[in-house]
Amino acid sequence: MDLGNFSVSLAVKDISASCGFYEKLGFAMIGGDADQGWLIMKSPSCVVGLFQGMFEKNTLTFNPGWDSTGQTLDSFTDVRDIQKKLKADGVAFVSEVDETTSGPASCIVIDPDGNPILLDQHV
Repeated sequence: MDLGNFSVSLAVKDISASCGFYEKLGFAMIGGDADQGWLIMKSPSCVVGLFQGMFEKNTLTFNPGWDSTGQTLDSFTDVRDIQKKLKADGVAFVSEVDETTSGPASCIVIDPDGNPILLDQHV
């Protein structure tokens, strides 16, 4: 099963301060809107999302349908198919995708240690 591009979504207190900090670590902003409380930062090898006021906890994020630069892939596993497989394997969901829909959708599971995992499809 291909979960899509991986990133860490950080719940930040001050998006401007966090952006400046990650820029010093070599990250560059590749998307988002600070006025809306979110920025996507990329280094050569990883992606970090900065989210102010959107998440309670830092969250592992997978984006079915996207590569590491946010470009749409020609072929990918739809989030609904991922959800069906995980449900069949006994994974419990905090929020679910309406499996009768298509297009953008998201769902959330919690790992055994309490870490939220967001499956967030934008295409």
